[in-house]
Amino acid sequence: MIKWTLVGLVLAYIAFSIIYVHYRGKKRHRMTRQLSDHSTFMAPINTFMYLFSRLPDRPYHREQDFPELEALTSRWQEIRAEAEALENHIKGSDKRDDAGFNSFFRRGWKRFYLKWYGESHASAEALCPKTTEILAGIPSIKAAMFAELPVGSKLMKHRDPYAGSIRYHLGLRTPNDDRCFIDVDGIPYSWRDGEAVLFDETYIHYAENGSESNRLILFCDVERPMKYRWAAAVNHWFSRKVMAAAASPNDDNDRTGGLNRAFKYLYAIRGKGKQLKQFNQPLYQLVKWTVFLFIPALLLFLIWLI
Repeated sequence: MIKWTLVGLVLAYIAFSIIYVHYRGKKRHRMTRQLSDHSTFMAPINTFMYLFSRLPDRPYHREQDFPELEALTSRWQEIRAEAEALENHIKGSDKRDDAGFNSFFRRGWKRFYLKWYGESHASAEALCPKTTEILAGIPSIKAAMFAELPVGSKLMKHRDPYAGSIRYHLGLRTPNDDRCFIDVDGIPYSWRDGEAVLFDETYIHYAENGSESNRLILFCDVERPMKYRWAAAVNHWFSRKVMAAAASPNDDNDRTGGLNRAFKYLYAIRGKGKQLKQFNQPLYQLVKWTVFLFIPALLLFLIWLI
């Protein structure tokens, strides 16, 4: 009886979290896409973050809620100088070692990692000593990079996977043009040099650059403030154990996380799936949904064994 009660509670929470994530905000995916989107698989942990967040549930947040970030915003010109000096190092990856942003590379988006849920990248410490020093002095910053959106590029509508952070963008060298913007839950924001914006990246958002100049920003994940210490401890643990596994290198001297070491193999499997989809659509759908249903079934089986 206790096991069945536990299974029922887990199923109810999973269902609640998926529905909550889907209907959160004004914009949403089609239900067929939502069911196979990564935000569905992350819904249980993300709903926990939403429920115990100290922040109001809205697309954009105030800089006043993160006073420690003034140390970044106020030194934007120093940071810009380092970003411009290493512009040839700001690039995509052709090694299938960046699962989180792989789809962006096809659209021209580029990045140079400064840190990722752990220590600074060795390459960043060598090439951007001032910026990495500033970042090291702000413990709430979990990840950071320089990100470039070239002329004509458009990033599709998506949710980022993890709600344990809030996204910070600092304009370094931007078009200062409303045609270069990000739209979060239907609300657009156009980047400006020296200006910062904070938003919840788990709302549906997209970006495009319809101007005549490339956009260069400092891009950071800032730890989401939680109501309780134990909730913050859960956030810390997940960041350290799971998000750190998505570390991607700038060069051969940087560490690659376990998820990205496995990504090239997962990508190859995905390629086979695309071939199957072209060859036999019904069979592809059968295999796809069998795999998706296997994951919660495995979770319930493990609970049953407890």
